Order: sequence, then C-alpha cells, then structure tokens
Amino acid sequence: MKTKTLYIFFAILLSLPLAAQVSKARQTKKVQDNKSVQKEQLDRSKQPAAAAAPVIKIGEYQSFELANGLKVFIVENHKIPRVAYSLVLDYTPILEGTDAGYVDFAGQLMRTGTTTRSKDQIDEAVDFIGASFNPSAEGFSASCLSKHNEELLGIMSDIVLNAAFKQEELEKVRTQALSGLEAQKNDPEAIATRVSAKLVYGTAYPYGESMNEESVKKITLDKCNEFYKNYYKPNVGYLAIVGDITLAQAKPLIEKYFGSWQRGDVPVKAYAAPKAPAKPVVAIVDRPNAVQSTLNVTYPLDLKPNSPDVIKAQVTNTVLGGGTFRLFNNLREKHGWTYGAYSQLTRDKLIGRFTASAEVRNPVTDSSLTQIIYEMNRLRTEPVPDAELSMVKNYMMGSFGRSLENPNTVANFAINTARYNLPKDYYANYLTNMSAVTSADVQAMAQKYINPDNAYILVVGKAEEVATKLSQFGKGNKTQYYDIDGNLYDPSVKVKPVPAGVTAGTVISNYVKAIGGAKKLAKVKDLTMHMTSTMQGMTLAFDFFRKAPDKFLVQVSMGPNVVQKQVFDGTRAKAISPMQGQDKELEGKELEMMKYEAILNPELDYASHGFKAALLGMEELNGKDTYKIEVTYPNGSKKTDYYDATTGLLVRSIGDNGVTDIADYRAVDGIMFPYSVSQEMGPQTMKLIVASIEMNTKMKDDVFLIK
Repeated sequence: MKTKTLYIFFAILLSLPLAAQVSKARQTKKVQDNKSVQKEQLDRSKQPAAAAAPVIKIGEYQSFELANGLKVFIVENHKIPRVAYSLVLDYTPILEGTDAGYVDFAGQLMRTGTTTRSKDQIDEAVDFIGASFNPSAEGFSASCLSKHNEELLGIMSDIVLNAAFKQEELEKVRTQALSGLEAQKNDPEAIATRVSAKLVYGTAYPYGESMNEESVKKITLDKCNEFYKNYYKPNVGYLAIVGDITLAQAKPLIEKYFGSWQRGDVPVKAYAAPKAPAKPVVAIVDRPNAVQSTLNVTYPLDLKPNSPDVIKAQVTNTVLGGGTFRLFNNLREKHGWTYGAYSQLTRDKLIGRFTASAEVRNPVTDSSLTQIIYEMNRLRTEPVPDAELSMVKNYMMGSFGRSLENPNTVANFAINTARYNLPKDYYANYLTNMSAVTSADVQAMAQKYINPDNAYILVVGKAEEVATKLSQFGKGNKTQYYDIDGNLYDPSVKVKPVPAGVTAGTVISNYVKAIGGAKKLAKVKDLTMHMTSTMQGMTLAFDFFRKAPDKFLVQVSMGPNVVQKQVFDGTRAKAISPMQGQDKELEGKELEMMKYEAILNPELDYASHGFKAALLGMEELNGKDTYKIEVTYPNGSKKTDYYDATTGLLVRSIGDNGVTDIADYRAVDGIMFPYSVSQEMGPQTMKLIVASIEMNTKMKDDVFLIK
C-alpha cells in the first residue's frame, strides 16, 4: 500500500523592531578676531580627498618552541581576564579514498573520552569552569577566564595526549553523518559544493573528495586511530595563546602540560596540481523540480598565502564580488534576478581556487551567466574607476578593523606569520599595503587570476529548461551531465529500454502483488498511520487517517499541540492552523489534489479514477534498475514514480511537491508498508519514520467533520 505524504510548508516570520535615532550635526568655525560663526560652503562637485590608511595597532607576539617541536605564540591582552587558545596542525591534506570522512570522524571523536575521563566527565569539567573547547582534525580552539587557565590546560592536554576512541561514540558520529548526507541530497548548495570540488580538483586530490553514504559506512575505529597516531603530533603544531597571560606565565605551563607530547614523523604526501580546463566546461546536475538554478563559475589557481599578489588579488576579488559590489549590483540591483551574487578567491599552500556564484530563476540562468562572465572580463579589460576602488578599499579596511575585535583573529595572524613565512610586520602593514593598491594593480591581478575562458561552469537546476541555452558557453557547444555525487553520465542512455512485454500496467500490477495483492488491499476500509520526524531540533508527529471511499485527514503536532491539519470529508476540504486560529477553505486544484489523496489504493484501478500511466523506460536509481512511470492525474497534474525492477516496490516519487524517497518496507497484517519516507522540503529533506499502523478500526465519520 503506497504511503502518501503531505507536503506542508512552515513559514515563520521573525520581526525585530528597528529603533532609529536621528540627530542633527552643526558645523561651526571660530573666527579669531570676533569669534563669530560663519557658514562653510561645501562644494559637492568635488570628491573629498582620500584619507591616509588608518593605523591599527595589532598586538605583538612573543614565541618559543618546546623540545618536541610545538611552536607557541603569546599575544598579551590584559583588558579582560580571559585567555584563548588556538592550535593548528600543519600536515599535508590526506587523500582518504574509499574511507572518505574518517579524518573528520577522528576530529569529532577527540572530545568523546580519554584513557582517564569519559565524555560526560570532560563535558562536566569544561562546563564547570565556564570554558569552551572545540577539537577537530586540524587542531582545537579553547578559551576560559584566566583564573581557570590551568584547569583548562589540564583538560586540553589530557584530550590531546590521551584520546581514547570508542565504538559506541563512532556509531553516534556515523549516524549524524548519514543524517546530514540525507539532508544534502536535495540541497542545491550542498550538491554544488560537492560536485564543483570534484570537477576542480578531481578524485585523486584531497580537496576533490567528499564523504558519501558508502564511505561513511566503511569507516572503522582503526582508521580513526590511525589518523590520531600518525598526524596529531606536536612537531607540526602551532599553538597561539591570546589574552590575560604573559610569556613568563605561559612557558612553564605549556612545558608542564604539553612537554610530554611525543613528536613523530608525520606522513608527507605529494599530489599533482589540478589544472584549469583549456576551454570552458559546462556541467549540469539535473534537478527536475528545481525552480531556480545554482550557478558556479570556478577553477583552480596558483595563489600561495605568502605570495606578494595576495592583498592586490583580494582587492580585485572584492571589486568583482567579495561584497555588495559588481556582481551583486548587476544581477540583483540592476536585473533583479537573484538575492545575491558573489565571488571568492582563496589562497592555499597547495592550490587555490576562484568561484563566482549565484542562485537565479530558471528562465534567466543563461542571462545571469552571461552577466557573470561579462563582469569578469570587464575587470580584465577596463581600469576600475578611482572612486569605486576607494569605496572597495574602505569597505575592506573596515572589515579588517572589526575582525581585530576577535582574539582568535590575532592568534591566527601569529600562526599564519610563522606557518607561511610571512614578514613579521605583514599584518601591521596590511592596511597600508591595501591602501597602496592601484587601478592598474587590480587590472593586472584580474588578467592573472580572473579567467572565465578557463572555467568550469556548474549549474544545479532543471536541465529541461536550461541545458539547451547553456551549451553555447561550453567547449564545442557541449554540456556534460553529472549526478549529485559528481559522477559523469550520458543523459541519452540514462533511461534504458524496457524488456519485451513490460508495460505500465504490468509494473503497477507487480507492485500491487508485491505489497500484498489486490484482494487484501480491497479489504482495507480505513487506515491510521502515525509517523514522526525531526526538523531543526524539534520532534514533529504526523498522523494520517483515511477511510474508504473518499475521506482523508492529516495533522501535524508538536508535543500536545496540533500545529496544522488538512481534512477532506468527501466533498469539502480545509486547511486549519489551530495555534494561529486560522481556517482556509481549499478550492480549485488544492481541493482536487485532496480528493485524489483520499483514495486508499488508486493503483488497484487507475482508469476508474481517471488516472493515466505511461512507462517511460528503465532508469538506474541508487545502483538498481527501476521502471520509470509517469502518472497523469485527472486534472492534468503529473508525477513520476520509480518501481524497483527486482522487488516491484515503489522506491521514489517525484511530483509538484518535490522528491519523496520510500524505503524499509515491513509487513502489517499481510500488507507491506514503507516505514521510512524522506520528503524533500525545499533545500532540506524531512525524514519521516513510521511509529504505528492500524487498519479496519471502524473509524467514525466524525473524524473528518468540517465545521
């Protein structure tokens, strides 16, 4: 029996009062002889002269190194009684292969216990002193009041030196990762991130691989321990300490708590540097129900953190799209095609990357791409006006100054200076060097680093609407198709021919047999199904009630409160929000769809209900062959159902409400029901789990009463 899920939108409008105060400024000038006030005329036809770069004093650091190779940097700041720590482990990125994700898992396991403390004991100790401690595979960050400094050091050193990973904690991390991957399946940004990384770097490069369900399920405790033992070493560590502490105080404490940390040889890997494509490559990830496209223009580039180009390249990128500048103004302000368009130019000790991105409506996908490329080329061919450049630099200077309010920023400056062999006054002179960037510098950097002719153009969207128009941007007017994991496929052979004798009727008939048979299904007169789901940390209950021939009710509850319900009594339908005191009579297409939803088993006789089914072919889904059937409702609406070619069971349905994945079939009184239903909710996926199913309870009509 097919489970039908109701696509329910929850909209929460958060409104914050905006308080504004308007003050009037008066400008006066003292005259020496009579101290009278004269009005000064402002010539608005002349732009004010640019001021000198502001001088920002950055805390100087002192440093020392332990015998085990741990490099330590102290930045004193006695304004508040607090100390912050930041450890960075500088090892070569790891190619994880078929176990992709184990490095991240090991980082998460760092706080789940040591040889002397359990996870609960660690959490209690950190909370007791009001501290924060966040370990990862790349190091950790931590902070506390200075009076609790030594207690925090004891906790940190115990975790770093004596971490003990446990299988039960690994399983918790695995469950969370699988849940996250499930949610990402229908998140266009997550898909774009995964696929673009694979395009730019390739699977033979660490930056190009991503964890997937198969790799997550393979991760073992041994792999996590292997990472911890081989890479968590002091001789690749940079520890910055910022706050209410002196070098004289810090050195003996670090010696005491980290001096016994054993150094060791850390594996060093070499990888062939990824190359940008010689000609633009257009790649599409088809999302048949997408109403907008996620655009990425991206490619690898050679920009090291200690390159003399860095500051000039940052200014160049900001002009293009590092804030609300050219891309933003063009695509949003001028054309109204998007909420925002941005670019990012990242530097890296191995290989950097450029990305320009936007989310746009399907009909303007090609136009938006044209404008992105136009702005990239304009920066290469036209000098940036001085007024625009000045505005950009002022914006960047302000952002830099505000970042210094965070102690971790200063700590990162200290680490970066040592890690990348920067001049000791690099950050002290940062604003001065930024102020000196000229229009000619920007154009030179654009010609060096902004290259739309050597880019991957990735579009996550509805291929049926955008693919043809996008092909003009690619090499040879071709478009490449990728699945959500970044695997290349040929769309012309994605749908395979079906075996002789197989029709839509035989597929649906086999489905009916697979779930229990027509006789058993016909005996079901009413059905009650209770399901639960978690969304944004909240547990929701979904209760479905159906009664033959044409009554239906679904309600969503949070705790004892019904949040929303929809009911169809066979004639009328209403959407009710009890908590908001709102009722809405459903009419037109909404009423028709409720009527169809109320049919218990339309597959028993599609024709009598006015449905039409057409077999489109066979398609591989999650590694298995499925029959792809298009179902047309009496009102003209359509959905596409996928039936497992081996089991006959329905495994996916795609309609106006998005993608619904159906799994974990179990028998209830001789009828098979799916106990797991994943429903696409815009960029998120809601997973519903069946709690209980009841049939033929002699349900009363009062359940469906509409007032």
